[in-house]
Amino acid sequence: MLLNKIGLKNFKCFENQTIDLAPLTLFSGLNGMGKSTVIQSLLLLKQSFDEKVLSKGLSLNGDLISIGTGRDLLYERAEEEKINILLGVGNGRENEWTFIYNRESNFLTLDDFQEETPLKEISIFTDQFQYLSAERIGPRTSFEKSNFNVVEHKKLGIRGEYVQHYLHVFGDEKVDNKEIIKDSKSLTLLSQVQAWMDCISPGLRIETSDYSDADFIGLQYRFANNKEFTNKFRPTNVGFGITYILPVVVSLLKAKKGDIIVVENPEAHLHPQGQREMGELIAKACSGGVQVIVETHSDHILNGIRLSVRKKYIQNNKIRLHFFDKEDKEGIKVHKIVSPQIKEDGRLDRWPKGFFDEWDKALNEFF
Repeated sequence: MLLNKIGLKNFKCFENQTIDLAPLTLFSGLNGMGKSTVIQSLLLLKQSFDEKVLSKGLSLNGDLISIGTGRDLLYERAEEEKINILLGVGNGRENEWTFIYNRESNFLTLDDFQEETPLKEISIFTDQFQYLSAERIGPRTSFEKSNFNVVEHKKLGIRGEYVQHYLHVFGDEKVDNKEIIKDSKSLTLLSQVQAWMDCISPGLRIETSDYSDADFIGLQYRFANNKEFTNKFRPTNVGFGITYILPVVVSLLKAKKGDIIVVENPEAHLHPQGQREMGELIAKACSGGVQVIVETHSDHILNGIRLSVRKKYIQNNKIRLHFFDKEDKEGIKVHKIVSPQIKEDGRLDRWPKGFFDEWDKALNEFF
């Protein structure tokens, strides 16, 4: 089950904030404005659930995220030492957790839980959830294997560290989401990955090798040269962006209806053309029933999404844009969120100050 709302009270930089979600939700804004904070609320719930402690409190430090202490999570001007996290799902149903900050232990213990939807029905608490952090794995001469993550849970790792193993095991499986098909000649995951990666690096071919005795996966790239292909290249001898973006492309292509993907900075190390294509890829994945929450600083990602609306790849009402900013309130800087909407023709109903307007500012200075 997908999410349609996140509510946060006394959570890090937010005193009381509600964020509406859609199949495609884009977070943008200057650094330190609270984008990652919203994502962290989901990761904390997921991490605490996986570690089987959510019925008692929050696991602040684990495999998904490390916050520190309860004091690090509590809003610094909180009037009461309680933190609330609310998740809204379909049909207006909401699950809400209230945690108490314990000064002595510096932990957060569960005070109250209001459940309207069983957690096993919400995608983030299942294997239908995939998170890719901004700090992903770059080029290596070899990559890790993990039967637990890849074979049993079909996970790529939060840094994409298992994507090569995943492609080696599941590369011949057919892509389930028909909206995302790029090349109809072959519907296998590996073929579709290569078709989309071709937009980033034309003629690219991906090959994996399983070195079972050494328990690692090898990855090689070839490039089309007229009717033939070049010799194999190690990832360390090819552009950094190809390996860095591979987990994002695979996560979107392998996702099925009902899956939730949270990805930070999918544009990292990508040429502007590739960033625009990434926006289209995200939009098409969401059109097929996948939910994507993306944090980005790229106007090219935004433009790829807007053009996808204009080209009817996705309906504009399936998208939410949230611009994170600050404003003065009684002499104090407080966080706020402005949410412009995409019209049916791909244009925005408003353009808030600071929202991907740096190009216009630079042109004004030139002229």
